[in-house]
Amino acid sequence: MSNIVKTEAPAYSGNLTINVTSSQGLIPIQNATITISYTREPDAVVTTLTTNESGQTETIALPAPSINYSTEPSEVQPYSEYNITVTASGYEPVFISGTEILPDVTAVQPVSMTPLELEGPDAPAEEDIIIPDHTLYGEYPPKIPEDEIKPMDESGEIVLSRVVIPEFIIVHDGVPQDSSAPNYYVRYTDYIKNVVSSEIYATWTENAIYANTLVIMSFTLNRVYTEWYPSQQFRVFSPRHQNVSQNPQF
Repeated sequence: MSNIVKTEAPAYSGNLTINVTSSQGLIPIQNATITISYTREPDAVVTTLTTNESGQTETIALPAPSINYSTEPSEVQPYSEYNITVTASGYEPVFISGTEILPDVTAVQPVSMTPLELEGPDAPAEEDIIIPDHTLYGEYPPKIPEDEIKPMDESGEIVLSRVVIPEFIIVHDGVPQDSSAPNYYVRYTDYIKNVVSSEIYATWTENAIYANTLVIMSFTLNRVYTEWYPSQQFRVFSPRHQNVSQNPQF
């Protein structure tokens, strides 16, 4: 018996497309099966998709809240949330909870799958990714106090002679003082896109999106140029791999 939920066209909807690639070489994965369900009703399947030769699904429309909730201050969650389960022959399954859909815009959900031959004997049967609440909606700790003008240690030195756009950002998954938190290598362009989508809504005006993106890029490149985190006794990396703490709190 089918468990797929059929609904009428919603008053508001947003679009979703999913890109599936291998963690080894970013190779597109064809014929991956993707199941989409409501986050609050994980057993209620909305639809099932299959990726093409480019590792992409067709773009589908999904119910979303009114656009007014994301363009004006509101206590109502301005986006709908969905679960995504991805399976493909020869790869570890991936489960993503909390993919956000805003009205009138297209969300692109990247999925990276690990080949089974690279998995160790103690690897989990499925990779689970939980996307937290958007920073404009969820409750998060306040910004860590920081002087607007940073004193430069007499023995300190800015290694970079000019502003450099790194190829990768090293994201420290925790506060700077937590040495036990893991570090992840993220491409600079992916890092900027991820932070922007976490800090603002895609339903904002084009000028607002440009302005906020420039602020985020400026903040990130300032951290790279001044080597702020290495100066705080963090390990120093080459210009192609620079440190940034997760949730940089702009």
